Amino acid sequence: MKSDQPTDDGMRRVHLRPLLRIAVTVADPVEVTEGRRYVPLTGGTFVGRDGLRGTVLAGGSDWQRIRPDGSVEIEAHYALRTDDGSGLEVDSVGVRRVSPAVAARLAAGDAVDPDEYYFRSFIRLTTAAPSLGHFDNLLGIATGQRDRDVVHIHVHEVV
Repeated sequence: MKSDQPTDDGMRRVHLRPLLRIAVTVADPVEVTEGRRYVPLTGGTFVGRDGLRGTVLAGGSDWQRIRPDGSVEIEAHYALRTDDGSGLEVDSVGVRRVSPAVAARLAAGDAVDPDEYYFRSFIRLTTAAPSLGHFDNLLGIATGQRDRDVVHIHVHEVV
């Protein structure tokens, strides 16, 4: 069934298509106020479909609000540079929900299976590069995995 055809309940069906895998290196969180912090993004790499690849530029940040239940609201903003020199701006808004036990393991730098917690975000990509202009017109949904010094983001295009 095509994505623009309604299902039996009248809802429109959507599909997800792999788009990018991003590995972002991070520094320690900086506490700003109670329940509010940011995580400096220090670099990283990415690969995408059709041979797209490059680096995550240092200088981005992930602003976070810690909810009373321990969930983390995420607002990340950073830049990618392709191997051919083109730039992509990334805006990511999401949530990471973990149990207190899993949060302690993540904070200690332990390897934690991403199926043990919920880490999802909405991704928008923008660029001035004509060859990458199609990124301006798509929406992405991402799953995340938090390691001690690296966040792995798997972005899927909503089609």
